[in-house]
Amino acid sequence: MKEKEEKKIELMPIGYVENDYFEPGYKEEVFQKISKIVLKAEFAKGLFRLDDFEKLYILFHFSKSGGYKMVQRRRYDGKLSGVFACRSPHRPNGIGLTLVKLLKIEGNVLYVKGLDAINKTPVLDIKPYIKKSKEKPESK
Repeated sequence: MKEKEEKKIELMPIGYVENDYFEPGYKEEVFQKISKIVLKAEFAKGLFRLDDFEKLYILFHFSKSGGYKMVQRRRYDGKLSGVFACRSPHRPNGIGLTLVKLLKIEGNVLYVKGLDAINKTPVLDIKPYIKKSKEKPESK
């Protein structure tokens, strides 16, 4: 039996990153900097009670990364590894994931610390970091 043809998945950004990083590249100091995530107005209600959480996962699109290799050098230790064993922006689907500290929310703007995405990066989703598997928020 012939396998079903794979369907293309389309994602829409829910917002964008604002910070002082304009070019891709690994910089350790980015994890100490504050970034803004500016959500589109239609998604602002989705922030309700997000401040119950101290940490968030931010999923974003590596919009400036072109192409990928299945084996490449890891940025943090220089070892050769498969694309799925590293955090390179050069990936088949170009999706980034970073755990950040939520500092505050003002309207549709989140202030976070530790986001390793560059200015104007499209944000795809935000999920609370939940330490326990029973979906209780990590205490602040």
